[in-house]
Amino acid sequence: MTSNLDSPGSTTRPPGLSSHAGAQLFAMRFTSTPRGARLARRLVAVRLDAWGVPYGTGPHEAVVLVAAELTANAVRHGHVPGRDFHLLLRVTAEPRPVARVEVSDARGERVPPPPGQLAVPAPGPEPAEGGRGLLLVAGVADRWGWYPRHRAPGKTVWAECVLPAS
Repeated sequence: MTSNLDSPGSTTRPPGLSSHAGAQLFAMRFTSTPRGARLARRLVAVRLDAWGVPYGTGPHEAVVLVAAELTANAVRHGHVPGRDFHLLLRVTAEPRPVARVEVSDARGERVPPPPGQLAVPAPGPEPAEGGRGLLLVAGVADRWGWYPRHRAPGKTVWAECVLPAS
């Protein structure tokens, strides 16, 4: 878990929550399990609502869907036994409101295709259980991509959703 505490004379924020230059930040590590992915999704939903992106709105649902898909992919494709995944949610106000979700996992050899090269899985006799997560992210997010992690093995997959100005 990541903690960000303000100066000693100010009110402290809950672990993982901070505000920097007009941006709201939430960062936390989660177990690389389906339960960890569900918790991450729920906490993203709660944080967005607290930051003025209310439940039941299109922008809220879009960002939560992106977080759900990226965390599920970290568990399914980025899992390394004994290693957690890290989630960062940042909502900025300037120059335009944007929500950015970053999910880092410890598996650097399994990377997503470039954003322009996603392909719909071929239909088969039985419907595929997966393979559409990044297609959903690409369809909902305004931008997405990935990069190798710095100072640690693995990768970070990110996506940004432009929010309506309040």
